[in-house]
Amino acid sequence: MSKHKPLILAVDDKPQNLQFLGKLLSDNGYEVGMAQNGYQALNFVKKNDPDLILLDIMMPEMDGYEVCKSIKADFSISHIPVIFITAKTDTDDVVKGFDAGGVDYVTKPFNPAELLARIRTHVEMKILRGLLPMCSQCKKIRDDKGFWEQVDSYLEDHSQLIFTHGICPDCLDSLYGDTDWYKKR
Repeated sequence: MSKHKPLILAVDDKPQNLQFLGKLLSDNGYEVGMAQNGYQALNFVKKNDPDLILLDIMMPEMDGYEVCKSIKADFSISHIPVIFITAKTDTDDVVKGFDAGGVDYVTKPFNPAELLARIRTHVEMKILRGLLPMCSQCKKIRDDKGFWEQVDSYLEDHSQLIFTHGICPDCLDSLYGDTDWYKKR
């Protein structure tokens, strides 16, 4: 498991919904940020770089679609997955959510176990989306704090991957010469 607690931003204009989501997420090992409107959400995202956003659609001033479009239009934060959580159930609304850049769409009332499964899936997939800043020479990658580390260490720290190491036949030959005798065993 990742060595850091994933940060989830919950955005909803109803405090009772935020309270429920906050407890559900924190009880299941997530760090939680909260915002009650689109402007608060955008400010939070730019300062904290959450691993995932749970976004209500029906909010005053700036709805969830607009918030998602703003996030996806900003290259520095566009990698953050957005799951819409809403009472809007029409197919047109669902399609509009995906068109805005959402990765998933959950209707209220939702099943907590199903929501957690969706969150876990998208947090785990986040490492596979976007760009990894990699050195073209040594293949190290730069982490979120600007430090360079080995690819395997970075991925183990930011995902559920566990690496085992071996040596491929080509590298075995390159390092030790002709190893046909070993390959025949």
